[in-house]
Amino acid sequence: MSTGELLGIEPLELKFPFELKKQISCSLQLSNKSDNYVAFKVKTTNPKKYCVRPNTGIVLPRSTCDVTVTMQAQKEAPPDMQCKDKFLLQSAKANNGATTKDITPEMFNKEAGHAVEECKLRVVYVSPPQPPSPVQEGSEEGSSPRGSVSENGNANVAEFTNAKALISKLTEEKNNAIQQNNKLRQEMELLRREGHKGGAGVSFLFIIIVGLIGIILGYLMKKA
Repeated sequence: MSTGELLGIEPLELKFPFELKKQISCSLQLSNKSDNYVAFKVKTTNPKKYCVRPNTGIVLPRSTCDVTVTMQAQKEAPPDMQCKDKFLLQSAKANNGATTKDITPEMFNKEAGHAVEECKLRVVYVSPPQPPSPVQEGSEEGSSPRGSVSENGNANVAEFTNAKALISKLTEEKNNAIQQNNKLRQEMELLRREGHKGGAGVSFLFIIIVGLIGIILGYLMKKA
């Protein structure tokens, strides 16, 4: 805050969160520290770039007044985000009961013998506030994402190993079933030949054995 006898000014720097093609505003608060009516006037080195509302006014004794400074949308950023624009706030005593209509340029003329306080304000460009980063679902405070990835990787390796072992076991059982199938076919062929030689009794026995072989083959193939 400035140390003038009439007005306290807060802040002494006009900070604009600079963004291209966007109109940006910031505020000043003027505090009348005296028991007099105080007139003020705001000037800038670049009046086409800024809009000040109000740019003149009266601050009542022991009261405050807010001033809004709006920077017009800019098409390009200045080099190194440095701004050379400046503001000058002038203040002077006014008659009791004065209003904005009573303010004249002569009130701020030092050469005419008027007591005028002046405070220079500089413009500062700051980075716009960044949005909060999204929080990953399922993450807990203090937990390490890499740890979670490692645990998931270990689980996948274990599942792959188990699946590989199961496939190997089923393949082995299938090969065994095929071998049993070939062996049973050979035995069936042998029994068929003996049936032709031995007559009906052997043929009946042949039918029973063929039925049993079919049941065994069905069971082995289903298991495979």
